[in-house]
Amino acid sequence: MKKTFGVCAGMLAMGIAMLTAPVTRAQARSAAGEPGSSGESTTATAPASSPATSSPADLRQRIDALKAELAELNSQLAAEKDQDAAASAAAAPQAQGSPAAAAAPATPPAPMPLPNPSMSGPLATAVPHEVSVSETQKIQVTGILSGMGWTEGNYAPGLGDTSPTHYDVSNAQVFVQKTTGWLQFYLQGGAYNIPALGTAFTGTKGTIAGLYGPFPQGYLKLVKGNFNVEVGALPTLIGAEYTFDFENMNIERGLLWNQENAVNRGIQVNDTYKKLTLAFSWNDGFYSSHYNWLSGSAAWAFNSSNTLTFVAMGPFSGNGRGLVSPSSPATPGLLNNSSIYNLIYTYSHGNWTITPYYQYTNVKKNATIEIDAGAHTNGGALLVNYNFKHGISLAARPEYIKSSGTIADPNAINLLYGPGSGAFAFTATPTYVKGAFFMRGDFSIVHVTNFNASTAAAFGPAGTKLNQPRGVLETGFMF
Repeated sequence: MKKTFGVCAGMLAMGIAMLTAPVTRAQARSAAGEPGSSGESTTATAPASSPATSSPADLRQRIDALKAELAELNSQLAAEKDQDAAASAAAAPQAQGSPAAAAAPATPPAPMPLPNPSMSGPLATAVPHEVSVSETQKIQVTGILSGMGWTEGNYAPGLGDTSPTHYDVSNAQVFVQKTTGWLQFYLQGGAYNIPALGTAFTGTKGTIAGLYGPFPQGYLKLVKGNFNVEVGALPTLIGAEYTFDFENMNIERGLLWNQENAVNRGIQVNDTYKKLTLAFSWNDGFYSSHYNWLSGSAAWAFNSSNTLTFVAMGPFSGNGRGLVSPSSPATPGLLNNSSIYNLIYTYSHGNWTITPYYQYTNVKKNATIEIDAGAHTNGGALLVNYNFKHGISLAARPEYIKSSGTIADPNAINLLYGPGSGAFAFTATPTYVKGAFFMRGDFSIVHVTNFNASTAAAFGPAGTKLNQPRGVLETGFMF
């Protein structure tokens, strides 16, 4: 079809040129006063019935008619090209992610997952539900609902483990936050359990009552560029593991985490300058309501995959709570007088997350608050997670911690499983994630070293067993 139109158009153009040429030449010569050649004279005197003898007016009419026909053919050719192009586009497969037709409105992109609560993986916060409070301001809402089952060997009746097997709600929490503008906030509320290696099981109801209540974390945040100030119940800067189980690679917190604080109330300032991120906090340490603690961290990002962080925390005066008066699970008396130091390296690239870290804690002698001899611990842990295909991942955590002191010292204090004791632990956590659903399990073993049976501070009904194997299964939804 295209070839036919092309030939016709070419013939018409040639015809127009042939017809217009004699007239143009004759008019030009007539204006110059030149006689025509014999051939042109013959053409001029030919009979009127011959096309060659047509008048200039007749020729002009024929030229106009040919031009109109040529224009019509060109229009038809253009229409045919448009039809062919449309047919070709319809026949071609649509690439994934290509824009929709102009007539269809574009679908706005889904909101990105939020940075809070902090998550080390493999779980991730859900895409937030947004509530508009103005044309430019929104509040984001996410949450988690999960339950766990637990079984262990060498449980200790009378320390909370009345049975080797337990079932409970591990999380029923909602997170409400505003992450834009100069005034932001974060609020976390609901039910939670904080299982930890080497410690007795505590039910979710008892955990809430004994630790941080139904609103464990919440703060206001004032933001200006890379600088911000947070005020309220804040997550601690200490350690490489977060407080709540869903935030971490493993369900249970580790042996090093048992020496750290989790939530402190106070004020924290944060700033980022190029590759350096700094944080400094004045707070109440182990949730003591005594605001005599300072903590700080400095993180250097070598690149997008490698970060080195130094963290330090300690009180600038003694804390009698827990010794002069009874301690609470959130405010253990000895640890509420400790200084804590961390050196943490994090590698995160592709399917791998690897975090080795070292921890040193120290409780100084302070006779005025009934600490007649000091003690310290040294510990190290390696947190590793690898993401396979189809939502499957595997995390592992080997760790070791050793405390100072000796049972022969009558003033020795116990920071672990008796003065001078140590402990090794290994935890493996396979995880499956499908959309909002997740299922994972902890398989762990804790082994006590340098143990003195007279302290009766290890595992089992008599506190003399050196090993505690444990299995935990958790499943739920991030919403």
